[in-house]
Amino acid sequence: MKHQKLLAFIFSILLSPAVFAQTNLPIVKANSTRVDIREDNELNRNVWKIEPNLKLDIFSTSAKDVTFYTDIDSIAFKIEPKKEYDFIILLNGKDTARTQIKHTPSRLDILKEAEKYDYSDNRFFPKFEYESLDNPNLQKLRQDFKLDSIAGKGSELSQIFNLLHWLHDLIKHDGSLENPTSKNAIDLIEVCKIENRGLNCRMLATILNECYLSMGIKSRHITCMPKEMQFDECHVINSVYSKELRKWIWIDPTFDAYVMDEKGNLLGIQEVREKLIKGEPLVLNADANWNREHLQTKQEYLNKYMAKNLYRLEAILFSTYNTETKMSSKELTYVELLPLDGLNQTPQKKEQTNNSTGMKYTFYKTNNPELFWAKPE
Repeated sequence: MKHQKLLAFIFSILLSPAVFAQTNLPIVKANSTRVDIREDNELNRNVWKIEPNLKLDIFSTSAKDVTFYTDIDSIAFKIEPKKEYDFIILLNGKDTARTQIKHTPSRLDILKEAEKYDYSDNRFFPKFEYESLDNPNLQKLRQDFKLDSIAGKGSELSQIFNLLHWLHDLIKHDGSLENPTSKNAIDLIEVCKIENRGLNCRMLATILNECYLSMGIKSRHITCMPKEMQFDECHVINSVYSKELRKWIWIDPTFDAYVMDEKGNLLGIQEVREKLIKGEPLVLNADANWNREHLQTKQEYLNKYMAKNLYRLEAILFSTYNTETKMSSKELTYVELLPLDGLNQTPQKKEQTNNSTGMKYTFYKTNNPELFWAKPE
């Protein structure tokens, strides 16, 4: 038995250098399978698991400097675009995990490639419309939830922000739940109260949109999407027209967020997108947060999350009460603003009918932000 163990030990000693010599790759040692990774100045703990059974384990990053920290060792690389960096993690002195760091463009890099629009694009789509505050359902919403009291008697901007903060505190964000069947502010607030549940970003923006409309404030919810046609996650926020400022402003009920320039001027979605692309200063309100549990930073919220989701933008043509509740023979029209770099430029108009609900949908595309962000009449 001792003789067999001695032979196995000698064989492993002879074999290991030969294997590593053939690969000619850097080696980092580890006794634990968990790895911390620093990307530039951001350290993320326990984000990587060593997998010796994989032929090649790839870590993708857009950082310029990357360091892997095992429990007993570390290895660092300066990352250049379009290059790959291979190394071996030796686990417990015997198991080898072939690992590769691969550069991928950041979401901000991808957004920068989508800067160009076509301001001469005059392809037809109907004008955006906004429901009047005289709508009986909007009047009921305003009265039932005492929105005048919540908004207060201050300036229009103070009313816009008071309603934003109220809704953010009233209903938690929960993107894991199915949307209720009835998608209007009154029913959505009621179901959250009865079931003690939250809502996803689209439903939160729907409620806030209808609250603004009920107060005579023009608003629409904007679906903010990445470049990919198939994606697991996007984000929906509100674009609210301030008569006081004579411009659209960014309002996000999920994160209780709004955005300013370095002088404190409130910005709209298009302005934020342009400044992100050009690298110009942006300021996120200091109390922007997720469910009062996690404060947001400009880097986390704008440079990463929203940079991903500002590639394509979509709005409903008629901003009204109960817009997206499915009803037989109902018609909905959407307009998508695409950069020239967008993948889905055609068809410019598409119509389809949902066979189960009878709802009719029309989708328009435009490359012209001036038409998409037209001021309400």
